[in-house]
Amino acid sequence: MITDLLLQRAGEFIRQFYSESNRGNPDQRLREIEEEIEKSGIYTHTSEELQFGAKIAWRNSNRCIGRIFHETLEVLDCRNLSSAGEVMNALEEHLIRAANGGNIQSVISVFQPRHPVTGKEIRIWNPKLIRYAGYRTESGIIGDPEEADFTQACMKLGWKGKGTSFDLLPVVIEMPGVEPVWFELPERCVLEVEMEHPEFEWFSKLGLKWYAVPVIADMVLEIGGLHYTAAPFNGWFMETEIGSRNFGDPHRLNMLPEVAARMGLDTKNDRTLWKDRAMLELNQAVLHSFRKAGVRIADHHTASRQFITFCRKEQAAGREVTADWSWIVPPMSGSSMEVFHQNWPNTVKTPNFYYNTPAWKSGSTPDSAKGCPFHISGRIRHQN
Repeated sequence: MITDLLLQRAGEFIRQFYSESNRGNPDQRLREIEEEIEKSGIYTHTSEELQFGAKIAWRNSNRCIGRIFHETLEVLDCRNLSSAGEVMNALEEHLIRAANGGNIQSVISVFQPRHPVTGKEIRIWNPKLIRYAGYRTESGIIGDPEEADFTQACMKLGWKGKGTSFDLLPVVIEMPGVEPVWFELPERCVLEVEMEHPEFEWFSKLGLKWYAVPVIADMVLEIGGLHYTAAPFNGWFMETEIGSRNFGDPHRLNMLPEVAARMGLDTKNDRTLWKDRAMLELNQAVLHSFRKAGVRIADHHTASRQFITFCRKEQAAGREVTADWSWIVPPMSGSSMEVFHQNWPNTVKTPNFYYNTPAWKSGSTPDSAKGCPFHISGRIRHQN
């Protein structure tokens, strides 16, 4: 039964909350939750429970290297909002608060959860709240290739971009029982950093830039059996996320060949290590540009040391650290950092953030996702 499993997961969470918060006996609260579930098939987290659950979900996120900061997460309770316009206003407020004049603040906006019985839910279609469009043309993709499918989905809804390499995608919101609607993302809500290099004057002519606040918008926050399908959250960038991956990956902006060519490197032979040298300079440019703009960003060496500190703190508190090694180790200079030489169990603890099947993709959840421990489909399937 759905309600039986919900009650079980609620009990596990409430006991953890009371234990870690030194709140005494949770029995009265558990009785209240049981009565609420019996009446309506769902229960409501208190503000304190929501704040605790969101922070612990970050603490439990196996693929995040920045978990040492989980206690600083600002939790915005948006569960009372009931229209797409209200949700969009809240998202704009989220972006402004998170940007914080460049001193990026970790923020999560939590909207009403999916109803376990009726299945009614709020969905934000965007994988990331801020992303640049990718337009398919006969000569290739203009913009970010990773966003080409989503860009096409937005265009089917009636959105039209300018066709440049850095068009901000709209925000698409789908309320329960209502057709999805899109909203332009106001430029005042988007802090961007123009890229330049501390030594190469030609670098700024590449025309590169990136947004400063990485808001993940399509994951599900699970707390005590409740699935918050709209709970966008952000930390701040580590420079390799932009320099190595967004700029460097062949299936993204693929800037390594052009940077290497401008550096005068021999790109015909991998033994010249031209990719490595170009990647280093891309990351140097990202760090330099963010620092010059006064925008918070982590470097991969500092982030790795901080993660080791986080592990030691968790162990001192008697909690086992779980982590996905392939995500924790940065995509550059991995073996020079202590995290490379560590191993952690990759088991999934709750509360946590889970992947969800994109709302804009028709059809059922693919089998590959159903077998993924980080996908919400497994948690939902066990409720049926």
